[in-house]
Amino acid sequence: MVFTVTLNPAIDYKMTVGEFKIGAVNRASGETLTAGGKGINVSKILNELDVENTALFFAAGRTGDMLVEAVKEDGINCDFIRLDSGMTRINVKIGAAEETEINGTGPSPAQDDVNALKNRLEAINDGDTLVLAGSVPKSLGTDVYADILEGLKNRKINIVVDAEGELLTNTLSYNPFLIKPNINELAAIFGKKPETLEEIQSMAEKLVERGARNVLVSMGADGAALVNENIKLYREAPKGKVISTTGSGDSMVAGFIAGFGEKGHTEDGFKLGLAAGSASAFRAGLAKRDDIYDVINKI
Repeated sequence: MVFTVTLNPAIDYKMTVGEFKIGAVNRASGETLTAGGKGINVSKILNELDVENTALFFAAGRTGDMLVEAVKEDGINCDFIRLDSGMTRINVKIGAAEETEINGTGPSPAQDDVNALKNRLEAINDGDTLVLAGSVPKSLGTDVYADILEGLKNRKINIVVDAEGELLTNTLSYNPFLIKPNINELAAIFGKKPETLEEIQSMAEKLVERGARNVLVSMGADGAALVNENIKLYREAPKGKVISTTGSGDSMVAGFIAGFGEKGHTEDGFKLGLAAGSASAFRAGLAKRDDIYDVINKI
C-alpha cells in the first residue's frame, strides 16, 4: 500500500487561450477544473498503474468540498482532515504560447491538524510506502515532514520525499528510500546550478552521503539521472512534443514507485518513472496508462 500526503492541495483551474495579453480581456477557448497537489497527482498516476494507494490531505472551506469531490471522481481512495478555517487554495493556470500560473496561498493548519494526520498514518504497516510531496502552508514550517517521519522512525516503510529546500534536506537523516530533486532544487540546496551530468551526479552523491537511499534527478528535456550507493544511471528523455510539464515530476515519482514495486529493481523504477514523467509532459493533463506504456517502448 502507498500513502500519499499533500499538506497544501489545490483546485487547479486551467484556461486555454490563443493569445494571452496582459491588461486586456482574454477569452478562453477551453477550461478544466481538477484536483491538484503533488501527492494527489502521484495518487492519480499510481491508480493508472494499478498500485493500491490512499491520498491523505487537508481540506478547508467550500473549495475543500470541491477538492474532496474531485478526488473521489478521479477514483482515488482518500482520507482527509477537515480544517476549521480558511479555504483550500485555487491555482490558476493559463495555457498560451507560454504557460503562466498563479498559485493561491491556502489555509493555515495548526499543529493539532498535523497531529490528526499523524494519527491517520498509524494505519501504515511495515513494507508500505509513504510519499511526502509538495509545498506546505507557512504556518507549519520547514520541519513538518521531519516531524511526521519522527513518529514513524521505528516502522519499516519506504519513505519518498519530493519537496524543496529544507523541507527535503530536513528529512535526509530518516534515510528516505527516494528523493526527487530537479535541477533548480539541486541549485537551491548547493548554492550552484549544475551545468553538466557529472556535476548533477556529484550533487546527487552528496545527498546519498547525507542519508538518501536513491536520488532521482528530473532534468526536463535532458532526461533523468538516478544515483545510489551502487549505481549511477542516466537516460535521455524520449522524443515527443511537450504540451505541459505540470505534473510531470509527480508522474515520475509515481512511475518509479510502481516500477520498483513490480520486481524490486531500481532500474525498473527508473525506466517507468521516466516514461510516466514524459507521457504526462506530452499531453494536456496527467498521463493515462496507455500513454505511459506507449512511451516506455521508446526508452
